[in-house]
Amino acid sequence: MLADAVVMIHAAYVVFVVFGLAAILIGVALEWEWVRGFCFRLSHLVAIALVCLEAILGVMCPLTTLEDSLRARAGQARYPGDFIGYWTHRLIFYNAPPWIFTALYAAFTILVAATFWLAPPKWPRHSAHSGRRLTSHNR
Repeated sequence: MLADAVVMIHAAYVVFVVFGLAAILIGVALEWEWVRGFCFRLSHLVAIALVCLEAILGVMCPLTTLEDSLRARAGQARYPGDFIGYWTHRLIFYNAPPWIFTALYAAFTILVAATFWLAPPKWPRHSAHSGRRLTSHNR
């Protein structure tokens, strides 16, 4: 059951990365303010950059490693687990040569990074009064 929970978290991560980019592109076109939020945009870029870095370095995703470990501890030699775990796993894992995934992750990372230039996020602002002490003179 824990391995299936890890798959669900993994799927949520994938959904955030893929649909996050779609939301940014659609949101910019429809002038949704939230898609320009700095924290959202930075966390989105970091999420895909981490995947890309893992692929370039040939490192297995920690979520995949954790899932495999949990399945081995439970004595599960193969999939599927339960219905949701099985289908979630089938949706996010494909059989293809590793270089294909590395190329896809790199291209997607470049696309996400390009949105910072094409549709820049709203950078955090510091208050004009930050750093100034409140005295009776400037109240």
